[in-house]
Amino acid sequence: MVPPVTAHVVTTGHARPARCLIDTAALTGMGALVRPAVEVVERFAFRANDYYTSLIDWDDPRDPIRKLVVPCDEELVEFGSLDASNEAASTPLAGVQHKYRDTALLLVTDQCACFCRYCFRKRLFLPGSRETHRDCREGLEYIASHPEITDVLLTGGDPLTLSSEYLMGTVEQILAISHVRTIRIGSKTPAFNPYRIIDDPDLSQMVRDVIARGRSLYLMAHFDHPRELTMEAVAALAMLRAAGAMCLNQCPITLGINDDVEVLADLFQRCTDAGCPQYYVFQCRPTTGAAHFKVPLVRAFAHVERARELVSGLSRRARFCLSHESGKIEIVGVDERHIYARYHRSKYPEDAGRFFVYRRDDEAWWGDQLVAAAQDA
Repeated sequence: MVPPVTAHVVTTGHARPARCLIDTAALTGMGALVRPAVEVVERFAFRANDYYTSLIDWDDPRDPIRKLVVPCDEELVEFGSLDASNEAASTPLAGVQHKYRDTALLLVTDQCACFCRYCFRKRLFLPGSRETHRDCREGLEYIASHPEITDVLLTGGDPLTLSSEYLMGTVEQILAISHVRTIRIGSKTPAFNPYRIIDDPDLSQMVRDVIARGRSLYLMAHFDHPRELTMEAVAALAMLRAAGAMCLNQCPITLGINDDVEVLADLFQRCTDAGCPQYYVFQCRPTTGAAHFKVPLVRAFAHVERARELVSGLSRRARFCLSHESGKIEIVGVDERHIYARYHRSKYPEDAGRFFVYRRDDEAWWGDQLVAAAQDA
């Protein structure tokens, strides 16, 4: 008998919570989960809700929304690292990352409305993880003591799984730091559970309060596939935009989800139409359990470039980057012999704007696999 593995909901205070009703028995009945995947949820956290799973075509075994959140035995393939971009090296204290001079991250929660199967921070959801910190006092003291920090990103986990009361308290403390000009909230909640935003006027009020104080607030959304941009999701974005938030989208290119020119072009255009244009397309990181999502760099770059050609200029602004431990490395060109790249953001000042020429390798899927080509350039 297959034992039940129940996903638990995080209370957010909104009127219509997305009920987490998904367990192994329910998924097995739909033909979506087999015995090996029970081992997966014993190793990696699993959570879904009825709103998001209603977007799945259960008759299609290759449905991209299903692949995004439903466990599969391919996650047991030995691969990668739980900290693929070595975030530990940029963590001066628990709950704070400071990789780029002007930007600090506060990891305020280890919860999400659902769990993406490729998540590059899945280590946060493992028993015993201590990287997030609900008490931000030490992190805020760190930011206050570093006047070069002008941009603070609330992340985790997903900050919008927390109550608006908690978020407002944290944001108020950030606003008290005069050198911070921009607050960002990284969240996939608009895709996973837009009712969290629609049914909570306090969240929109928080945005208005930030704008009234002369600061900027950005929602860094995370739509992976155009089908996630439902009427409800677009309405949630519209509410935050009406309150004064700027909305941007970023996501990795992932096999079976969005590694398709037409899908990417549709995603870019729908995000623009929703007032949430694409900011980055990331190369999927070599994270443990995510081998089946990787797309070779050359192919991923070609998909992104071709997708750009199919949309208007407003939808062509996304940069295709690797979020490497040394910085964001943008792939800027590929020809028959070489791959060309540069640092879009660099951890070390001496690398700012540095340009790379690599030998073309159509099988390479991460920067560390590429070989410098200066000798034959």
